[in-house]
Amino acid sequence: MAKLVFTHEDYLSPFTWRYGSEAMQVIWSEVYKRHLLRRVWVALAGAQHEAGLVTAAQLADLSAHVDDVDIARAAEIEQEIHHDLMAEVKTFAEQCPVGGGIIHLGATSMDISDNVEVLRLAESLDLLITGLQTLLDTLATMMEMRADQVCMAFTHIQPAEPTTVGYRLAQYAQDLLIDYRELVDVRRNLRGKGIKGAVGTSASYAALLEGTSMTPAQLEHRVMTALGLEAFPVATQTYPRKQDWLVLNALAGLSGSLYKFAFDLRLLQSPPIGEWSEPFGKRQVGSSAMPFKRNPVRSENIDSLARYVAALPRVAWDNAAHSLLERTLDDSGNRREVLPSAFLAVDELLATALRIMRDLRIHDEAIERNLTKYGVFAATERLLMVLVAAGADRQEMHEVIREHAMAAWQAVHAGDLENPLPERLASDPRVRAHLSEDRVLALFDARGHIGDAPKRAREMAHMVMRELALAGFHSGER
Repeated sequence: MAKLVFTHEDYLSPFTWRYGSEAMQVIWSEVYKRHLLRRVWVALAGAQHEAGLVTAAQLADLSAHVDDVDIARAAEIEQEIHHDLMAEVKTFAEQCPVGGGIIHLGATSMDISDNVEVLRLAESLDLLITGLQTLLDTLATMMEMRADQVCMAFTHIQPAEPTTVGYRLAQYAQDLLIDYRELVDVRRNLRGKGIKGAVGTSASYAALLEGTSMTPAQLEHRVMTALGLEAFPVATQTYPRKQDWLVLNALAGLSGSLYKFAFDLRLLQSPPIGEWSEPFGKRQVGSSAMPFKRNPVRSENIDSLARYVAALPRVAWDNAAHSLLERTLDDSGNRREVLPSAFLAVDELLATALRIMRDLRIHDEAIERNLTKYGVFAATERLLMVLVAAGADRQEMHEVIREHAMAAWQAVHAGDLENPLPERLASDPRVRAHLSEDRVLALFDARGHIGDAPKRAREMAHMVMRELALAGFHSGER
């Protein structure tokens, strides 16, 4: 085992100190893990006391030392015996002169450590769900505020038709609401291994409980109730590793939604568009070489970490698929890193996204500039429909509009301050034969070509708020 004192002269994972909240760091810490191990041993001893196998004094002794974690001593023992869980058993037993001899009675290692893992998964999911609720609440407020603000929409990263800022935000909210429901569902369905012994048959407990009034199933129920967990109905030496895959899929799904938001923000922050930007501190440095730079570093950080999380479900898939027969140990090493780093990364993603969303810069003047410059192209669809309704030939008018649009596009890209398309079409005799100049110019107001986007943005905001309210979340909780 490696040394237990670390400095920045050693390699430290960025997840050790750079990413994730203090609360998430604690959940995945060694001290907390060992505290939870002792909590499971105490719960097991408590159930065995009810069966008459453990005395009240032994149980009280264990309970009194549940917080006396001594990692240094456990490391010394592990150096000798090369088994981390048994090293913790021996460390705990040394501290408990009365009850030490009954710790881990009838259990296999995974009866303890797998239930601990699920306790940590549950607490971590609770943290993320609360963080996502806060983000959705912030987003819903912005959607309502910006529901009517018209802006250009882009398809293929090219100006398309108008939308509204609120409706664009609603797309992100809809994705995140799906992720929220998935996280809640995964959290609700979390199951521990239970107390089932070496291959899941509870044979050791059946032998241990022989002559008592308690069955192995009753023992398991008492232990799991004390831990606040439900158990899988069947298990091998471990809980089904498919559960890890489901958890990581949910985390990857949330990461994908945050990735899209951050990537879109990076595009919208680029000077040619310039409509949105992430907050930038007065003393923040954008580039070591170019002092003028305002790089979207927070959005880029989201995309970097989200890309990492996206790769992790594959590891969990392999762990589940390769868990041969009643168990293999080839998942153990990677799970020590995959599970904590996934939760720490997503915790960081949510915190960063919330900081961005709470102080998102929306530049109204840039939105107006792009709408004036490109919105008129979108109005050609409406003009074509009105011309046909007035008796024009659709194919002829399509070609007329196309000719003028191509010329106007060249003018815009050549630097013309105003898009010449409305004037060109309003003065074309082929168009004037069906519509007046004033009517043509009026049809080029792109702000009227947004359909029911504002209504849908508000409906999505209300849907989010209703769902959060049903979950007992109140705005401003975090």
